[in-house]
Amino acid sequence: MRVGRLFGRRGVRRLRGRERLLGSGIAQAKKPTLILPDKDADGLSSGAILHHTLTSLGLPQSLISVYFPPKGSNIHDDSTREVISTSPPPSYVFVLDQGSRKTRPLINTPHTCLIIDHHFAEEGGFPQDADYVTAHDCPPVATSSLLTYHICSPLNPDTHGKISWLAVLGTHGDLGTTLKWLPPFPDMTATFKAHSKKSINDAVSRVNAPRRSAAYNISAAWDAVLAAETPSALVANEALIAAGAEVREETERWAHVPPRFSKDATIAVLTINSAAQIHPLIATRWAGFLKSDKLEVVMCANEGYLPGMVNFSCRVARNARAREGEDKVDIIRKLEGLVEGDEGLRERLGESFARGHKEASGGIVGRDVWEELYRVMGVGENVRGKKEGKEKEKKVVQKNTLANYFVKAS
Repeated sequence: MRVGRLFGRRGVRRLRGRERLLGSGIAQAKKPTLILPDKDADGLSSGAILHHTLTSLGLPQSLISVYFPPKGSNIHDDSTREVISTSPPPSYVFVLDQGSRKTRPLINTPHTCLIIDHHFAEEGGFPQDADYVTAHDCPPVATSSLLTYHICSPLNPDTHGKISWLAVLGTHGDLGTTLKWLPPFPDMTATFKAHSKKSINDAVSRVNAPRRSAAYNISAAWDAVLAAETPSALVANEALIAAGAEVREETERWAHVPPRFSKDATIAVLTINSAAQIHPLIATRWAGFLKSDKLEVVMCANEGYLPGMVNFSCRVARNARAREGEDKVDIIRKLEGLVEGDEGLRERLGESFARGHKEASGGIVGRDVWEELYRVMGVGENVRGKKEGKEKEKKVVQKNTLANYFVKAS
C-alpha cells in the first residue's frame, strides 16, 4: 500500500503516532484506554478494528471503555468532557472519524491522544497536544476505518481476517457500495472471497440504521459490530433490522416534500420535521433526481431532530459532480461564502456550521439563525426586474420550477 498517497501530506508526518501508542507497549502499560468512535459504519468499524487489535496485543477488555455522546452532542462539548474525565480518567484516548477542529485538550488530566480522521480540517485544526493521522487532503481520500486498519494490521497479523472485512464495511459506508478497490487502496481480494460484497453492503445499511432512528440507540449498533465475526451476522441482527424498518418508513414519509430554490438557483432546499436523522438520506436522494446547469447543492433541513435547532445536510447536485478545477463544487466553501462579510451572522451560526466533507457537508444551527440564513439564500424570493427604465417588483413564478429540475425518464 502506498502510504504517502493513502495518508496525505500531514498524515505521513504523524504516522509515528502508531509506534508511540500501539507499537511501543500500550497493552503492556495496562492503563485505562478510551475509544471515541463516530456513530456510523465507518466510525464503528474503526472502533471495532482498534478494540480487536488492543485486546489481541494483551490489553484487558476491562481497561477499554467506549463512549458515544448523546443525540445532539459531540466530543468537544463540555458535557462530554465531564463524562470522559470521570474516574478513572483515561491515560490513552483514541478519537476515530469524529471530524476535526482546533480545541483545547479533550480532557484536563495527563493523557496521550491519537486522532484518526478523514474529514476536512484546516492546518492545526485538532485538539491541543493531540497526535493525528489524516487523509483528507490526499485524494482518493481513505476513510477512517481504512486508516485504522492500515495502522493496526501490521501489529498482529493473526487479526487480519477479523479486521479486514470491517475496513471494507466502513469504507463502503462512506464511499459507496460500488467502490473499486484500486491502488493506493489495499488489495482486498481475499476479503471479498471470504465475504460477498452483497453481505457487506447489506450490513452497511443495518449498522447505520440505529443512529438514524429516533431512539438513537448507538450502543446496539456498537455491540453488534464488536461481536460480529462476519457481515452476515449484522444482516441478521434483529435490533438493527427493526431500526432499519423505522428509518425506511420515516424516509418515505418525508421524501416527497418539494424543494424550493435559492435566488441564484444554485441551492435547492427541502424542509422536513422528523425526530429521525433522515435529512442526509433525503438530500442524497434529491441530489440524484434534480437537474440544472445552475444547481450546485441540494440541502435538506430537519426542524424536528433536536428541539430549537435545525440540522441540515448538503450534497452535490447530480449535474455539478463532474466539474473540475476552480469550478468543482466545494460545499463547505459554498456555505461559508453565503455569510462572507457578515461576521455577526457567521458567529451566530456557531462552530457546528459547515462541517464534514467538501462533497457532503452539513451543520446544526439554532432555529432563529437558520431563518436568517434562509433569507440570505433568498429561498423562494420573487425576481426583480426593470420595466421602461424604472425598477419595479414583478410578481412572477420562479423559472427554476420543480418540473425543470427532474431528470427526464429515458
